[in-house]
Amino acid sequence: MEVRAQKGSGKLQQVITVGRHQLLSDAPEAFGGEDSGPEPHDLLAAALAACTTLTVTMYARRKGMALDDVRVRIEHRQEEGGYAFRRHIEYVGGLGQEERQRLTEIANKCPVHKTLSGSIRIETEAR
Repeated sequence: MEVRAQKGSGKLQQVITVGRHQLLSDAPEAFGGEDSGPEPHDLLAAALAACTTLTVTMYARRKGMALDDVRVRIEHRQEEGGYAFRRHIEYVGGLGQEERQRLTEIANKCPVHKTLSGSIRIETEAR
């Protein structure tokens, strides 16, 4: 999959194309943008939240668990020495403590969590 970004119609707005999908990113007004979309770190946090809910939901369905919904909230910020994500997970349904514990283990194995927790290499080619 290829992701593309290019200038949008706003001062700092970016149009992001992912396959056949498009979304906007922008900077807050305080930083000279128009706040027409989430800023890039919000998109990164959204990827973690979405991957968590998808991974947990698929696992629970496959195992026949009584999970009605999973809600994820991500807080994120720059901290001394790096960037921090704090993930809050709420499991909705008739689950026992062991099932909730197992789903949290599965959440920690979602592909985006693993990517953000592992070694990341970025290669840049400019023309």
